[in-house]
Amino acid sequence: MTLPQGLSFAIIALMMAAFIWGRFRYDLVACVALLAAVAVGIVKPAEAFKGFADDIVIIVGAALVVSGAIARSGVMEAAIQRFAPNLSTPRLQLLVLVLIVTVLSAFVKNVGALAIMMPIAIQMARRSSVSPSLFLMPMSFGSLLGGLMTQIGTSPNVIVSRVRGEMTGQPFTMFDFTPVGAALALVGVVFLVFCYRLLPERQSGEADMEEAIEIKNYTTEARVPKDSPFVDKTVKELETAAEGEAMVTAIVGATGRRRTPFPGAVLAVDDVLMVEGDPKALDRIVSAGKLKLTSDKGDLDKSEIELGAVEAIVGTRSGLIGMTAQRLSLARRTGMTLLAVSRRGKRFEERLHEITIAEGDVILLQGDRNRLPELLRDWDCLPLAERELNLGITRRKLAPVAILAVAMAATASGWAPVPLAFFAAAALMVLSGALPPRDVYHQLDAPILVMLAALIPVADSVRSTGGADLIAHGLSQLAVQLPPYGALSLILVAAMAVTPFLNNAATVLVMAPIAATFASSLGYRPEAFLMAVAIGAGCDFLTPIGHQCNTLVMGPGGYRYGDYARLGAPLSLLVVLVATPLLLLVWPMK
Repeated sequence: MTLPQGLSFAIIALMMAAFIWGRFRYDLVACVALLAAVAVGIVKPAEAFKGFADDIVIIVGAALVVSGAIARSGVMEAAIQRFAPNLSTPRLQLLVLVLIVTVLSAFVKNVGALAIMMPIAIQMARRSSVSPSLFLMPMSFGSLLGGLMTQIGTSPNVIVSRVRGEMTGQPFTMFDFTPVGAALALVGVVFLVFCYRLLPERQSGEADMEEAIEIKNYTTEARVPKDSPFVDKTVKELETAAEGEAMVTAIVGATGRRRTPFPGAVLAVDDVLMVEGDPKALDRIVSAGKLKLTSDKGDLDKSEIELGAVEAIVGTRSGLIGMTAQRLSLARRTGMTLLAVSRRGKRFEERLHEITIAEGDVILLQGDRNRLPELLRDWDCLPLAERELNLGITRRKLAPVAILAVAMAATASGWAPVPLAFFAAAALMVLSGALPPRDVYHQLDAPILVMLAALIPVADSVRSTGGADLIAHGLSQLAVQLPPYGALSLILVAAMAVTPFLNNAATVLVMAPIAATFASSLGYRPEAFLMAVAIGAGCDFLTPIGHQCNTLVMGPGGYRYGDYARLGAPLSLLVVLVATPLLLLVWPMK
């Protein structure tokens, strides 16, 4: 072993130890590793920042923006309500959740797909009175399995495609990963649905701030427009469409006559409804009924305005005490809209603008995000939490799906490379209004992108110093007596073993050149070995640190470090047993 090789191995080993220790954030660890590699001379200064221009960083960042737009559209919630409205048992709920996140992960960054479905899973768990821990880890594992099915499903697939292109002049195409990946996903989903009871029921270890201050009985007001699908339908039908978590407490007809909101009461055009529920339930009933929120200026139409929403407690010296929204003329004077009011132990039947505000009321205001803090100070109101609400905002459900479909078609047909297609898709999401410009940088996971960019030259130092050849030679000596399936399993298990200690993309950056050299030294074609690396790196089921999806569910699921291996160890063994013969079948080694 030469000195540069030893230095490369030492820096990567120390970096892995720092990841495991967890004392410092992983992007900082990667940046320090990059600086160390430059300092000792194994990475040239001119190449230190080449990772920031790498296609992998562009693809991951663009996919997160696309995922954010799809999540904001509400298309997943609408689809589940339409096609699977009555999921009664946890196993059926888990089946639907894992299937959706698995399929979605084939076409959208798996962490983005998981982020889309997590709120739905938590809602289902609450309605079924079970712990979210029964859903979240299987969904995380399903997202990893789904990412195996296409080239863009996960970063390792992108990287091994590039390695094959460098070696043979022909990279893997979009659906070269599908035969083996789809089979593994199918087997994995069946395992997760039937063996999820291996997981203990956990409760979230940290109280969520929004849950701690969650208000259940907001009252808001909305009008039934002529294009509402619930004109001439009953109150019960409207409440059922909104999952029954919001309640109509009063009806005011177009003439001003009040009607009791019996379940069988029929809704008419221009009826004004007083609706009670938590903010998310109010959002669902407004969206399902295509209702129009009202204010002292009339119906709200804020579909083209970037808004902020905040919950605040009315203080003892507040100038709002004793006033009504109508008398204050909030919308006219300040541009703020009173969306809802909550008072402990009180159910409002009067119209929203007629409610007299009292000390201790919790109000929900919407308006210019930059003006909210100043106005709350002037009104002596204590802010509780800023909310990401869509009340009164038109959701573009079809635009993000159509843009993603076009991007997928462009990459599948070879008309556009993956980085360009997804970069264009992200830009179109913003231009179409599916994602406000100010939210773009909220969607980008900067620590992940920085870590990837910093790790690319560090990982490449193993190849450039000859370290990859050295490891491949050692593995070759170990596998010389093994049959082809044994050699392939060795690479697959090696990639799985490294991934819990190193990010999956970094694992492929290190292991892919080793696998290719390993295959060449044994006289085999590289494709099956590169695929084995991608599968091994994409299947970290043993720890919460090897993949960001596992990390994402750890807090909400209340999981402990050892919980992952309880479900993940048998799933890992199943992947090895199924993947090895399939790889040999689909990608012959000779």
